[in-house]
Amino acid sequence: MSTDTMTAVEKAFSSLPQEAREMIIRHGVALRVAELRKRLFLAESKVRHFEERYRTTLDQLDATGLPDDASYEMHEEYILWHHWAAVARQVAHEIDSLEDIAQQGLPGGTSVDAGD
Repeated sequence: MSTDTMTAVEKAFSSLPQEAREMIIRHGVALRVAELRKRLFLAESKVRHFEERYRTTLDQLDATGLPDDASYEMHEEYILWHHWAAVARQVAHEIDSLEDIAQQGLPGGTSVDAGD
C-alpha cells in the first residue's frame, strides 16, 4: 500500500465516530487473537511432540548438545524443534501485545475485548 493510500485510509478511519473505531479494533483484535491462539496451539503441540519423542527439552538439548550418534532425522527434527519453539515465543508475545491493547483500550476510549 502506498503512503498516499495509507494516509487516505488513516484519514477515513479517523473520521469515523470513536464508537465505530473502537468496534472495528475490538473485532480485529478478537479475530487476530483467535487466529494466533490456533497457531500457538500448533507450535506448542509440535514442541511437546519433540519433547516426548526425545524425552528432553530443547533447552536441555541445547545445553548438552546432540548425542554423538544422533541420526540424520534427529538433526532435521532439531532444526524443526527450534523453528516451532521460536514460533511459539513470537506468537505468545504477539498475543500478549494484543491483550495489552485490549486491556488498556484506545487513547481517549474504553478497553476492547480480545476474546477467549
